Formats: sequence, C-alpha cells, structure tokens
Amino acid sequence: MNWQEFTALLVLATAMSFSPGPNTTLSTALAANHGLRRAMPFVCAVPVGWGVLLSLCALGLGALLLAVPLMGLAVKVIGVAYLLWLASKIARTRQMGQLSEADAEKMNVGFWQGAALQFVNIKAWMLALAIVSGWIAGRSDPAMRMAVVLPVMLAFAFVSNLAYALAGSLLREWLAGPEGTARRLLWFNRAMALVLVATAVWMLFL
Repeated sequence: MNWQEFTALLVLATAMSFSPGPNTTLSTALAANHGLRRAMPFVCAVPVGWGVLLSLCALGLGALLLAVPLMGLAVKVIGVAYLLWLASKIARTRQMGQLSEADAEKMNVGFWQGAALQFVNIKAWMLALAIVSGWIAGRSDPAMRMAVVLPVMLAFAFVSNLAYALAGSLLREWLAGPEGTARRLLWFNRAMALVLVATAVWMLFL
C-alpha cells in the first residue's frame, strides 16, 4: 500500500468515524447519563464488533449481502427497529446515576450488545464495504493490506467513540442543572434520541 492509498484511508476513516452516527450518539448519551466508566464497555465493543464485521466482509460476507437483497433488507429493518427502540429508552431518561448490573442489562447497550449493534448498523456496513472494495479486494496482497487496514480502523473506531464519551462525561455536571433539576438532562436525551431517529430514517432510504 503506497502513501497515497494510506492517506486516502485515513481521510475516509476520519470522516466516517468522527461524524455522528449510532455509535457516537450512544457513547455520548451513556457517558452523559451514567458516567465515563459505564460508557467504556460500549466504547470498547464498537471496534471489536466492527473489526469482526470488516474481517467477514473481506472474506466474502459483504459480497453475499450485496448479492442477496433480502439479506440487506433484513439488516436494514432490524437496524431501524433497534435504533428506534434505543431512542425511546433514551428519550424517557430523566435521572442521572450509576447503573447497576441489572439496570445495564435492561438498557441493552453493554459490551455484547454494542458489538452486535455493528451488524445492523448500515453506516458500519457502508464503511466496511467501501474499505474492502477500495483497499483489499482484487489486490495482489490482500492479507498484508488487511494487516494494515484493520488496526488503523480499530484505532479510529475506539478513539472516536472515546472522544464522544469524554464529551458526554464533561457535560454531566451542566446537565444536572441547578438544584438537581432534570430539565437539561431530559432535553439533552431527547436531542440524542432525535439523532438516533434521524439515523434510522436515513437508513430507510439507503
């Protein structure tokens, strides 16, 4: 891989990883509501799940998804339904606090759920397919290219979600508001929910 290709990869990774989407929205909302520590399992889950997705696409899953429209439709429907469900949960959250293990399970956005989310995240699929088609598939050295691309993309996935989670955690004190009012937090959560709803609508028209 020459430096021009690597530079193009970095530009794509920056644009796709740091632009708002389901992962960054959830990282921000989790950290704002429950602290950075609570958000870290999800932040770590994103690169793990997406790395598996990218690897499977490189092995041919992406081509299969494109060849069987029904599979693509199923991914889209499940992804939209899950995002809308998450949006409804976030929009109704009015109170800050550290989650217990039972509460974390109820919210359904822990490590394994975060990793699984990548497989119904159209943005994640689009990036994986773009990278496989542009940098790996049909090349004379696909394994070596994958060895370069994968750690770079995992680093971007982790750092971008960590950055959003840090931003969310920094907002916690302000969101609590004077005298513990929940008004700011409620409107913040509604805004995060709207971002997820907008993402779901965008996915429908892809």
